[in-house]
Amino acid sequence: MASDLEQAYTHCQRIAKTEAKNFYYAFRTLPSAKRRAIYAVYAFCRYCDDIADEDLPPEEKRRLLAETRSRLHNPRLAADDPIFMALEGAISDFAIPRSYLEDVICGVEMDLDVSRFETFNDLREYCYLVASAVGLICIEIFGYEDPAASDYAVDFGLAMQLTNIMRDVKEDAERDRIYIPLEDIRRFGYSERELIESWNNENFHSLMEFQATRARRYFDSGERLLPLLSRESRACAGVLHKLYSRILDRMESAGYDVFERRIGLSVGEKLLLVARLWAGSMTPKLAFHRHR
Repeated sequence: MASDLEQAYTHCQRIAKTEAKNFYYAFRTLPSAKRRAIYAVYAFCRYCDDIADEDLPPEEKRRLLAETRSRLHNPRLAADDPIFMALEGAISDFAIPRSYLEDVICGVEMDLDVSRFETFNDLREYCYLVASAVGLICIEIFGYEDPAASDYAVDFGLAMQLTNIMRDVKEDAERDRIYIPLEDIRRFGYSERELIESWNNENFHSLMEFQATRARRYFDSGERLLPLLSRESRACAGVLHKLYSRILDRMESAGYDVFERRIGLSVGEKLLLVARLWAGSMTPKLAFHRHR
């Protein structure tokens, strides 16, 4: 009979398989111990996001996030929930700093108070909490030696989150949320009203082109992370890098018309990427000394 911890990891895997439309393909390339830890981290992040997305009064969301924070910092409270039980297992196995998980909660809390970002520096702070912190968690599981991996993981997370923001601009606007910096919107002669009303004009194209250029700079920096990871983990990060950079390419090819349809890759394209990158990652290219 499976232990309680094994059942908890299985529960987290089911969540990832159901909800992680892009991430799950990358997760499958990892060896089992790292894979189940990543499932636990994903399930925790999903749990936090779901609190923010629930149709609940803000004060109830704050209470639930405060409860989540208490569970994170008090392992004795983990036994009554499979997500937190699995997360504790991952923290123990890979020495994941709880501060990174705390950052994720702080990022979700920002969504309860902030619906606009005046500058890119403001947005970058938010993206660090909800995305870069996750990247820092992941590299603890992946394994690395060079401390520069942390900086590249931060940039990798920023690139992915900026891509998400561009792709989901319509859905966010429908919830009265605008993540593109307001200073950028004004710079290109666009407006909040036009964004909320889904105006796809020349100014919007220029605005999105500027966002894409910024995201690509972070993708270029994030790509430097890959050779610093343990060989058995490179495919996971490589798949995510290719998936999201190709989504960015698709948006560009579509003239940044993100109002008419959600831009992404097909299941077949994702599977092909996984197969190619997994095979390539297992080819010895450089010496590596394990961080774990």
